[in-house]
Amino acid sequence: MADDRREANLTQVVVIALLPALVFAIGEGAILPVIPTVAGSLGAGIELAGFVAGSIMIGQVLGDIPAGPVVARVGEKRAMLGSAVVSIAGVLLCVSAVSTWMLLAGVLVVGFSASTFNLARHAFLTSYVPVRYRARALSTLGGVFRAGQFIGPFITAAVIALTGIAQHAFWICAIVGVVVIGVLLFAPDVEKTTRPEPRTSRSAPAKTNVWSTVLANRRVLVRLGTGTGLIALLRGARTVVLPLWAFSIGLDAATTALVIGIAGGIDFALFFVSGWVMDRYGRAWTAVPSMLGMGVGLLALAFTHDLASAAWWFVALAIATGLANGIGSGIIMTLGADLAPRDAPAPFLGAWHIITDGASAAVPFIVAGLTLAFALPAAVGVLGVLGLVGAAIMGRYIPVFVPPPERR
Repeated sequence: MADDRREANLTQVVVIALLPALVFAIGEGAILPVIPTVAGSLGAGIELAGFVAGSIMIGQVLGDIPAGPVVARVGEKRAMLGSAVVSIAGVLLCVSAVSTWMLLAGVLVVGFSASTFNLARHAFLTSYVPVRYRARALSTLGGVFRAGQFIGPFITAAVIALTGIAQHAFWICAIVGVVVIGVLLFAPDVEKTTRPEPRTSRSAPAKTNVWSTVLANRRVLVRLGTGTGLIALLRGARTVVLPLWAFSIGLDAATTALVIGIAGGIDFALFFVSGWVMDRYGRAWTAVPSMLGMGVGLLALAFTHDLASAAWWFVALAIATGLANGIGSGIIMTLGADLAPRDAPAPFLGAWHIITDGASAAVPFIVAGLTLAFALPAAVGVLGVLGLVGAAIMGRYIPVFVPPPERR
């Protein structure tokens, strides 16, 4: 009977975490493609339009600072509810924007709210999913996010085809926010019925400060935090570099979208395999091959730009890096969950997200700076070397801080 209750609780946890995550990701995926277009329609040049599009990550990094203490104080479910409400406010600001700066403010608010939502669902699964299922649950969460990002743009395309107004795509995100609130309100409150460990952090606010958390955990954050930051950096760089590379070798937009779409499909298809390998053999068995694959793939790509067969090399290496990225699906969230203190995971996860989201937000600046200083092939080569460095860091420190299952 007790086992049945545990299974029911686990099912509730998965529904509460994954269903809102899918819906939220659909909303975010719906607005990302149209932000530059809407900014341009409001009078922004290409540089400012690009900055507005990237500001969603800036908002996310800023939101990571208070997110940990907020989640620790109010609980994961309430934090997700509050984030959905704030996200709707940001989207409504985007819908009613009459200037680029008004749109920028709305996008920043959406990014700010997404950081707390993402951290809350991460902390929720960290607290309630048994360790033996943890990697599979968090890899599935990563897969759900990828699915939402894949579905959202198609809904946007349909809405724009019907209305002819790109700004209407923001209504999709607003509706999605209402659906997320409904799911969370009517879902059973697992936090009130099940708690694996007492949450002492809520009675000790001083311990939830993100900076004191960084100081207390500086040893692991400097080592494994650097490795996961490089994973986030390479993932973000891959999404920026591949379209740029295709443009630079003369591929048309349709071919580029097809190749990147195929690579993304392979990436998405491997999320459960990644989680199973991590749970069965240990985290290093996906982290190291993933970083090696992306590093070697980008390094090889750097030497193909001027070849007669550059287009075929692009296709092969785009798919290869998609495969490598898929192998590591969920690794950042899983390592964060493994390392977070059991009695108060949210502040640690807040610091973890600052590192990974900060690395992702830095990608456009790093790629642009390296390309401007050297050239695109040199920039891609440097990123490939960073992938190899990340693989070495992960291979060295994961066994130290997160031993494989047989050694726990």
